[in-house]
Amino acid sequence: METYVQLWGTLVTLGFAMLMAMLRLESERFGTAEYYEATRDGENPKVRRRLAWYGIGAALAIGIIFLHPDAQTELFLGSGDRLGAVLGGLVYGLLGIGFAVAFATFRYHRIRFPGAWSYPGALLNSVATAFIDEVAFRGAIFGLLLSTGLNPTLANIIQAILYTLTTRLGANGRDKYLFLMTLGMGLIGGWLTAVTGGIAAAFLGHAITRFAVFLCTGHAGQTKPRGREVEEIAKRRRTPEGWSVIGGREATKEG
Repeated sequence: METYVQLWGTLVTLGFAMLMAMLRLESERFGTAEYYEATRDGENPKVRRRLAWYGIGAALAIGIIFLHPDAQTELFLGSGDRLGAVLGGLVYGLLGIGFAVAFATFRYHRIRFPGAWSYPGALLNSVATAFIDEVAFRGAIFGLLLSTGLNPTLANIIQAILYTLTTRLGANGRDKYLFLMTLGMGLIGGWLTAVTGGIAAAFLGHAITRFAVFLCTGHAGQTKPRGREVEEIAKRRRTPEGWSVIGGREATKEG
């Protein structure tokens, strides 16, 4: 009977994890995660749609936590080593902040702080996305892979690749550096989870990194195509150095 209950709990966990992965694939349609801001067509997703994504993801995560027979140990759905989780999460977060600053400087040549009014929603998106991602990939999927006896390093690589693919950042037109950042987040998060025995460190670092990207770039990860960024348009319109404008408004009036 006990074996049957464990098998049932494992199968339900697998099903819920797959549903969370499918939900992650649809994050662009819901306007969440990397697609929190307006779409490339300028459409702003409805708040109810975003909240529905967060709610469904949280419900599936809670379902895994309560239905799996040993979610805290086998699936790492706990804090694990608390001191290690705090220290590891902060170091991870500092690396994420460093990447966000470097990316904004390289891509836009400046830090593009968004309006303060957007901070609460972006913070909610960062925290909720980090929670859903870590429970699904560094928790359920990583834990289930390890339970099969798979090598930990290989299991970590597999879950990180699955995670990166579900973000759709590898599609045509997406920024390759954000794609590599996401893959790095998956690998670092998996390693920290295995070392600390819980997803807390990965969750903390993930949330800090995601919010830092928003603060430094003004978006959650949805860059515009090359040549369409505000800075690039302004650069094209700028008068070349050493040139002077002839026939401007003042010259026209004088004429």
